[in-house]
Amino acid sequence: MKKSKAYISLIGAACFLSGAFISKIADNKITVPVLQEAQKLIGINFTNAQLDSATSEMEDVREGYERIRKVPLPNNVAPALVFNPIPVGYSFEQERTPFEVARPAKVKLPKNRDELAFYSIPQLAELIRTKQISSEELTTFYLNRLKEYAPTLECVTTLTEELAMQQARQADKEIKAGKYKGMLHGIPFGVKDLLSTRKYKTTWGAMPYKDQVIDEDATVVQRLQDAGGVLVAKTTLGALAMGDVWYGGKTRSPWDINKGSSGSSAGSASAVAAGLLPYAIGTETLGSIVSPSTACGTTGLRPTFGRVSRYGAMALSWSMDKIGPIARSAEDCAIVFNAIYGPDGKDLSLYDAPFNYNQNINPKKLRVGYLKNDFARDYGFKENDQATLDALQKAGIEMVPVELPDLPVRDLTLTISVEGAAAFDELTRSGRDTLLVQQHKNAWPNTFRAARFVPAVEYLQAQRVRSLLVQQMQEKLKDVDVYISPSFASDNLVVTNLTGHPCVVVPNGFQKNGMPTTITFMGKLFGEAQLIAFAKFYQDLTNHEEQHPSLDFSVKK
Repeated sequence: MKKSKAYISLIGAACFLSGAFISKIADNKITVPVLQEAQKLIGINFTNAQLDSATSEMEDVREGYERIRKVPLPNNVAPALVFNPIPVGYSFEQERTPFEVARPAKVKLPKNRDELAFYSIPQLAELIRTKQISSEELTTFYLNRLKEYAPTLECVTTLTEELAMQQARQADKEIKAGKYKGMLHGIPFGVKDLLSTRKYKTTWGAMPYKDQVIDEDATVVQRLQDAGGVLVAKTTLGALAMGDVWYGGKTRSPWDINKGSSGSSAGSASAVAAGLLPYAIGTETLGSIVSPSTACGTTGLRPTFGRVSRYGAMALSWSMDKIGPIARSAEDCAIVFNAIYGPDGKDLSLYDAPFNYNQNINPKKLRVGYLKNDFARDYGFKENDQATLDALQKAGIEMVPVELPDLPVRDLTLTISVEGAAAFDELTRSGRDTLLVQQHKNAWPNTFRAARFVPAVEYLQAQRVRSLLVQQMQEKLKDVDVYISPSFASDNLVVTNLTGHPCVVVPNGFQKNGMPTTITFMGKLFGEAQLIAFAKFYQDLTNHEEQHPSLDFSVKK
């Protein structure tokens, strides 16, 4: 019965509780009744003789668990397995073309300086390039707005004021000396506080880590600073990248501060929407750029998995985490993405694929699909989405219906639970998970504990189904370059986060309660250039991204 014993050994993790219970059970002998109870959790049924044959092996396996647990495994140590989003037969572009964004014409410093808060990156860049404003002046402007509004929005964990002023003054010196680096030079920005930064805390939004200092710059932070960017703030995230509740409160949408900004890139979206930052960096595992962008009315880019280095970023799911910008417009996202994408020699999941965004991309020549069945449903802001489709059709875009693969994709989200439980194994076993603010049934502490009962076999089977999903998605999208989805379409959100496809979420109106709505444009793997060009095409037809909240705050008690 060698096969049965091997199978039993792989399900051994399901026999043991987490936290304080693990050490207690580790002193107990593994018997047939113990394994009989364990297999009920998994839905298998071995005979007593088969279970009896496995007991001694399981004792050895459990002892192995204890030896493995003694090996220090900080969050930044990734598994030896790396997710590959590339389907069989797929190839990305090899040719590289220059990145091009047109400079805006005749940009003038506004008489009302508050209007600067909602200028685009190209507009701010042109003011700096033409020396109408210095980086130091612009940085001071945004720092003052952060000090005034961030406490109410609860969107910032740390202001990096001393660093920001140093970087701004350095940018001014470089520009004065004729060493202009491009559109991000001298422009302030913020990063989600799961990205490490030298000398400043990296709290992961969670009470157990609120005083944590990881004294190095994440690759994304370093690349933005190399481009001349000025880091002014670490923005909030729901604890350990879930939701908008963090150790210091609940991040709020500037459109209605009685409502949360959703998450987990809660602070990045809230601060950008309120004009406290021109742009900020967010991350997404399962909606953490799309959801807060919807709640706050920002434009967000979730790049292809394997595009942007996660070195220096908190790991939640090594096979699903992605980093991208949240900004005012799709083109702003393109400018930021151009600075941060590509291999760094540290994150082994990265691919060296070009990003050929330029003015030669003709959105009208792209093949466009839409999720017909999702748009056919009744939902509260359907008229906004229909207006988007109508505007595109009126502009000459022909759309064909597309469907997603028919696989149990929601069941595959155990990927996040299992990988997250591994990433925060020490937190769970130490019992410090009780320090997290959220302790309800669906919060991380319970999710991580429950994930310990998922057998390795079932996790790997889920990844095999995920491989089918990757391949079937390639077949579904073979005839389109871009497709459109309602932002609420959870199946699309789940599918494309599992397959690693990129998306741009853009504002497209408001609900009756005054909260913004968005629509999602999806692209092919590594097709960010075409995807962003299409999103820009839509934003050029409308002015939704130019709307901004009044910031006349009041909180209902």
